[in-house]
Amino acid sequence: MKKIFLFAFLIFVGKTFAQTEGYAKNNDASLTYYKTFGKGEPLLIINGGPGMNSNGFADMAKVLAETQETIIYDQRGTGKSKLTKLDSKTVSMKLMTDDIESLRKHLKIEKWNILGHSFGGMLASYYPTVYPNRINKLILSSSGGVDLTLLKTPNLIEAGLNQAQKDSLNYWNDKIEKGDTTYTAKIGRGRAMAPAYVYDQKYVPVIAERLTQGNMTINGLLWSDMQKMNFDCKPKLKSFKNPVLIIQGKEDVISNEIGEIAHKAIPNSKLILLEHSRHYGWLDAREKYFSDINSFLKS
Repeated sequence: MKKIFLFAFLIFVGKTFAQTEGYAKNNDASLTYYKTFGKGEPLLIINGGPGMNSNGFADMAKVLAETQETIIYDQRGTGKSKLTKLDSKTVSMKLMTDDIESLRKHLKIEKWNILGHSFGGMLASYYPTVYPNRINKLILSSSGGVDLTLLKTPNLIEAGLNQAQKDSLNYWNDKIEKGDTTYTAKIGRGRAMAPAYVYDQKYVPVIAERLTQGNMTINGLLWSDMQKMNFDCKPKLKSFKNPVLIIQGKEDVISNEIGEIAHKAIPNSKLILLEHSRHYGWLDAREKYFSDINSFLKS
């Protein structure tokens, strides 16, 4: 469970204001909260987690909204997309995918582009296996993968830390596993873990703070669901002919092997590995990250 937890919180916080916001009603009567920015061809941005809201992706949405409409949303049970009960009947990959489709219908979008980051990349990979005719282009940004190879790869978070940071991480993990739910324990672990996520260490404090947030019940339910269903999008993605961009840092906490597996499985895909970049391409390699994405979407 520790490894699952460490891979879960892959987000960065940004501050901006939405152009519009609202709620889309889902099939089970729950509501999905969303924000939109800009105008033009729609791009849905699916944030990482699982168990995190979309607040950390407003900065990315604002930048990409300079040339198109961008949409971010709180996944079920997070942020303003509240659920009265959290269990296997209310939180699953299929329900998360159906929420995306309900949002598309609510916004009256025939087809859209989708960008999924980290766990959001896993959800973005699953969406076309259920609703294959609703995507124009797909972007997998430091994606957790098209299958569960992530759970079998070495822990690259610890590999990106020095010994003092590893010792600190082990200390705080031990306290949390023994029931310490205080902010002190969470921020202690966040500060120990955050340096592995960015090449540019000036972003460590804000990432450490973000790592203190998240719903571990949702996190556990979704990882359990993916293992139960033997999450593997490769067979269906082999017949997905639309353009796909796979982009991640060369020093990502997500192994480059994960991106290569997706590249081999998806026929019309392109893989870009960013130099001097870890998990947040729009921080470590900002100009190239956005340039590559905009070029892909315009092509």
